[in-house]
Amino acid sequence: MQGNPTLLNEIYTELYITESESGEINNEHEVRQIETQSRRAATEDTAIKCNDIFRPLPGQHKPIRTVLTKGVAGIGKTVSVQKFILDWAEGKENQDIQLIFPLPFRELNLMKGKKLSLSSLLHIFFPETKKMKISCDKYKVLFIFDGLDECRLFLDFKSKVKLCKISESASVDVLLMNLIVRNLLPSALIWITSRPAAVDLIPSKCVHRVTEVRGFNEPQKVEYFRKRISDQSLANRIISHLKSSRSLYIMCHIPVFCWISATVLEKMLSQAESGKIPKTLTQMYTHFLIIQTNIKHEKDYEKKVKDEDMILRLGKLAFQQLVKGNLIFYDEDLRECGIDVTEASVYSGLCTQIFREEFGLYQGKVFCFVHLSLQEHLAALYVYLSFTINNINIFDQTKQGLLSKIFNQKKYNSLSDLHQRAVNEALQSKNGHLDLFLRFFLGLSVESNQTLLRKLLTQTGSCFYNKMETVQYIKQKIRKNHSSEESINLFHCLNELGDDLLMQEIQYYLKSGKIRETKLSSSHLEGPLYTITEYVGDHWTSTLEDAERLEDDLAFVNHDDHLGI
Repeated sequence: MQGNPTLLNEIYTELYITESESGEINNEHEVRQIETQSRRAATEDTAIKCNDIFRPLPGQHKPIRTVLTKGVAGIGKTVSVQKFILDWAEGKENQDIQLIFPLPFRELNLMKGKKLSLSSLLHIFFPETKKMKISCDKYKVLFIFDGLDECRLFLDFKSKVKLCKISESASVDVLLMNLIVRNLLPSALIWITSRPAAVDLIPSKCVHRVTEVRGFNEPQKVEYFRKRISDQSLANRIISHLKSSRSLYIMCHIPVFCWISATVLEKMLSQAESGKIPKTLTQMYTHFLIIQTNIKHEKDYEKKVKDEDMILRLGKLAFQQLVKGNLIFYDEDLRECGIDVTEASVYSGLCTQIFREEFGLYQGKVFCFVHLSLQEHLAALYVYLSFTINNINIFDQTKQGLLSKIFNQKKYNSLSDLHQRAVNEALQSKNGHLDLFLRFFLGLSVESNQTLLRKLLTQTGSCFYNKMETVQYIKQKIRKNHSSEESINLFHCLNELGDDLLMQEIQYYLKSGKIRETKLSSSHLEGPLYTITEYVGDHWTSTLEDAERLEDDLAFVNHDDHLGI
């Protein structure tokens, strides 16, 4: 369905997976978690191979029946599931298991409202089971529930509805709950994957092991690009470029971001392509959008929808669902944004790798962006273009409805005013879900990115914009703000804006003593503080006195590449 598929075994790169202490909820935005995880010493955690997640480690004696695997969007949870199943099917691993039933939540959602028994549910997804009598006495069974964060079923673990026979009927959410609490098939193995913010949906008493997919460590990043790019000389150039930009290289812990970077840089660094090589997230994602749109034109899809209309509609969907916290969309979500469901293939064809239509085992339609960051980029582009082309302020557009609860009704006369409002909203978010959106939104106002957009759109609009107003406003927020995590994102925003005095602002922040005033946990020391000091030479700075030594580093800053020191 997607063109020329690549066999998993040809491209698969081992992921760094660790055993976690518990399934505690983490409300930080996922990009913050990635930046923190990229600093965490490998020796602090117990590494575990994907195929060993049901095997006790040395010194562990209790059998492991339910495993909860957490990890940020695009980090490799689903691919880990696929590799586990593939190795089992090929007879390489876990041969004591007779039956594996993968039941992704995005497909189970399509069964919402239906009353079924567990056996009839399995018959729908796996018709071959109609001739079998599923019993844990006869078979060792594994159920895999992938994507708990995408679940739109109501999992009520306080429910008193108890099912003990697989022939008893109930709603799908009740079936799942009884499986997880072990009323149904008590000896079956269960594997649940989830983004961190949703792990608390499963009571900790029901989970025997929590693992975390941490993505690629440093050697695995390099290995990925060497496998992905057949021309090893080009692969080396791509790796060198990414290493020169710390904010991009940090993101390479996410396999999906490695793929985006490889797609863009393979084209940009080839002899046939010229232009400024992307050094910021906004540049990278805008290039990616252009490349995917060009792929649509090369495939000569019937042009029923103009590129501008498509991008605005997808952007509207991206923004509305970002506010709601959704990564998976259904027919009704598309219709709300003016997307004709019957022509959805046009949209998925136009942005093949950005917005994909998936047909699951149940053959129902679900839609998603390949990664949360792509959704955030399109959402930012939608807000930006709505203001510059149509003079519509999306923040104020709906007086009754979703956005009115988040954004007030103030009118804005300039893009600078809109930037300030967006900064405030991002800072007020408890889990930072607008952080990356803010980076993209601010970055799109830079002239170089506007030039890029003109390759994609016939009109990008124009409006009054004073960059220094936005820069000074962000710096005021940094100086008033006591949260080191929030300050980090604001520094990233200054970098997206190309602030010439960024290094001086970082030095001021370090000398101000705010780091010292904040009670720092180990994750703070490994994450935000280290991120700041990387901007000024990859030095480890843990005290105010050490910050004095950073002054010399400023002498050789190349202002055209703030991160490539």
